[in-house]
Amino acid sequence: MKKILLVEDNEAIQKGLKYSLEQEKFVVELASDVKTAKDKLVKSEFNLIILDVMLPDGSGFELCRDIKKNMTTPILFLTAKDEEQDVVNGFDLGADDYVVKPFRPRELISRINNILRRYGKEESNKLQAGNVIIDLDASRVYVGQEEIVFTALEYKILVLLFSNMGKTVTRENILDKIWDVAGNFVNDNTLTVYVKRIRAKLGENDVIKTIKGIGYRVEK
Repeated sequence: MKKILLVEDNEAIQKGLKYSLEQEKFVVELASDVKTAKDKLVKSEFNLIILDVMLPDGSGFELCRDIKKNMTTPILFLTAKDEEQDVVNGFDLGADDYVVKPFRPRELISRINNILRRYGKEESNKLQAGNVIIDLDASRVYVGQEEIVFTALEYKILVLLFSNMGKTVTRENILDKIWDVAGNFVNDNTLTVYVKRIRAKLGENDVIKTIKGIGYRVEK
């Protein structure tokens, strides 16, 4: 089931929209302010975020900017702010849709489904753990919105680990599948060096776990 985070401080809208979405088999979590939304985004993964602009402790625009720095989760603004500049600002920040209150629930759900279908097609050729994303079609790696450049062999190791997400890949299995650019076999010590380089490029994103004496595992 698809999981939606609804960031909205109006209790009546919260209850009504939560009910409508649950009738469509969505799982809905609620946040009434920026802080609660950020806490929930750290603890859980969502398929879509519905975001008000005017929140008690901050701006939905700023929250959108922060989210898009580290995540690819689609965002739909649902707000009373209907000025052209507000709409443009929302899209410029990376929003996938912008709906002005008052809204029609059935139309909103149709827009949500459209976004999720679009993302479903886009994500079919992507691998993601945390905010590290591998675009298999383009052979590119991103941390949030920033592209990180890897060598051919580093990329191959990364794809192998991400393709087996949640599973431990033994060092022997990795060594059996990778060769350097000259076609030479990569030895055990060299593999250790390559994994260290990959981790350094990923920065604070500790998605590659060492399973002592066995190999490596990528955690979501």
